[in-house]
Amino acid sequence: MTSTPSSIDPTTTLEGYEVWFLTGSQSLYGDETLRQVADQSQAVHAELAAALTATGLPVTLVWKPVLTEPDGIRRALVDASADDRVIGVTTWMHTFSPAKMWIGGLQALTKPLLHLHTQANVALPYAEIDFDFMNLNQAAHGDREFGYILSRLGVRHATTIGHVSDDRVVASVASWVRAAAAAAAVRSLKLARFGDNMRFVAVTEGDKTEAEIELGVQVNTWGVNELADAVDTAATDTASVDALVRVYEEQYDVAPELRAGGERHQSLRDGAAIELGLRSFLEEGGFGAFTTNFEDLGSLRQLPGLAVQRLMADGYGFGAEGDWKTAVLVRAMNVAGAGLPGGASLMEDYTYDLTPGNEKILGAHMLEVSPTLTATTPTLEIHPLGIGGKDDPVRLVFTADPGEAVVVALSDVRDGFRLTANVVDVVAPDAPLPKLPVGRAVWEPRPSFAVAAEAWLTAGAAHHTVMTNAVGLDVVERFATMIGTEFLVIDGATTTAGFREQVRAQQVWHRVDRGF
Repeated sequence: MTSTPSSIDPTTTLEGYEVWFLTGSQSLYGDETLRQVADQSQAVHAELAAALTATGLPVTLVWKPVLTEPDGIRRALVDASADDRVIGVTTWMHTFSPAKMWIGGLQALTKPLLHLHTQANVALPYAEIDFDFMNLNQAAHGDREFGYILSRLGVRHATTIGHVSDDRVVASVASWVRAAAAAAAVRSLKLARFGDNMRFVAVTEGDKTEAEIELGVQVNTWGVNELADAVDTAATDTASVDALVRVYEEQYDVAPELRAGGERHQSLRDGAAIELGLRSFLEEGGFGAFTTNFEDLGSLRQLPGLAVQRLMADGYGFGAEGDWKTAVLVRAMNVAGAGLPGGASLMEDYTYDLTPGNEKILGAHMLEVSPTLTATTPTLEIHPLGIGGKDDPVRLVFTADPGEAVVVALSDVRDGFRLTANVVDVVAPDAPLPKLPVGRAVWEPRPSFAVAAEAWLTAGAAHHTVMTNAVGLDVVERFATMIGTEFLVIDGATTTAGFREQVRAQQVWHRVDRGF
C-alpha cells in the first residue's frame, strides 16, 4: 500500500494526497437517468477540481462512479479508509439516495467526510422546467435524507452548501481539504522527544498513550546524547558544514562576527552541525516532529535554536521544553498551510503592554520561533542565553509581519484533549526592540485583551502555543472536529459569560461523545 506523503516526507507538501468525490443515487431511476447523473456528476467534479487547483491546492480530487447500492457504497468507503493516499471523502446526493443504504459504509469510514450540498445547475430554468428535470435534479431532498443519517449515526463531518462555481464554496472546500491533510499528517506522525519535559511544569505533560489512541501520533523518547552523537558525526563532515554555512550567508543577514574569519564563526559552524545532525536523525527515523529541553542537553554545545527554526520552516513540528503536544500542533498547522503565504510556529505568551486602551501581548521564546512568520530577511545573530549552561547559541532574529493570525493551544484535560484558538491581529511594535535578540510577535487578541485573557485562563489553555498566519480559524475548527478534541473559540464575538458556558458545554459534550 502506498504510504501517505507525511509518513515519508516530513517537509510541507500536499502532493500525493487524494480526496474522493462520491455521488449518491439509486438504481430505481434506470440506466438512462443514471447516465445523466454520472455525466452531471463528472461535470461538477471537473469544475470543482479545476477551481481547487487554481487556488494552488495540489491535492487530487478523484471522481468515483455513482453509488447506487449498499454493497457498492460500503466497499467505496472501506476502500477510502484503507488507502493511505486518501485524506477524506466528499459526498453529494445528486438524486434521492435512500440513506439506509449508507449506514454500513458510514460506520466503516475512518476518514474525514465533507457533505457537499450542491446541484448541477445554478439557476432554476423556469421556462423549461418539467418533471423530467425535477426527477433528475433532486439534491434538495436527497442531501437532506443523507444529512439525517449523518446526524442519526453521529458521524463527525463538515457541510458546504452552494454551487461549485461560487468562490465561497470553493474556499470552504479548500479549507476542509487543508484540515483533512493536517489530520492525516497527525495520524501518521512519529514524534521524537529528546529528553523529558521541563521539571515541575504542568502543561507540557500529557497522556502519550491517549494521544496515540485519540490522535494517532506516536510519541516516544530518545536520549539526548543519541542526538549529540549524530551532531558529532555531522561535525566531521566539514564539506557539508561549509555548504550549510554558505546557505546561511545567502539566505540571512549574518552578523559579521559569525561570518568566515569572524571571532564567533565556530559557533555558527557548531549550529550548522546541530542542524545537520538533527536532520539526519529525524530523516532516518521517519520523524515529523520533535522536542528538546534546555534542562537536558547532554553533550550538545548549544541549545538548538537556528536548527529548530529552520526545521519548523521546512514543515517539522516542534515543542520546547519537552512539550510534545505543541510539536504535534505545529506539524499539523504547517501541513494545513502548505503552499500558502506565512507559516506556523511555536509561540509563547511572554509579557504584556497594559497601557489602557492599547493592550498588547508580546510573544516569543528563548530561540525557537519560525521565520515563516515574516516575509522579511531575518538577521542571524549570537547572544548569551543565560539558561541551560551551554555555549551562546546562534539564532534568527525578526519580528512577525502584521496581519490576522490564529494562536492555538492543545491541552491535556485528563480524559481527552482540548484545542483553544484565539483570533488575533499581529501588529508592528510601538517601538524598536534592539535588545530582544529572538524571533518575536506583538499582537492584539480579539475581542479585547481583557476578555481574551480571561477566556484563555478559563479554558486552562497552555502558555505554549502555535501561531499560524497561513490558515484561518475555519481550518483550525475543522481540524479539531476531525481529530475529535474539545474546541473552544475566542474571537470578536466572545464574551466572558458566553465563553464560560461554552467551556461547560464542551466538557459535557466531549464526555458524552466519548462515553462514560
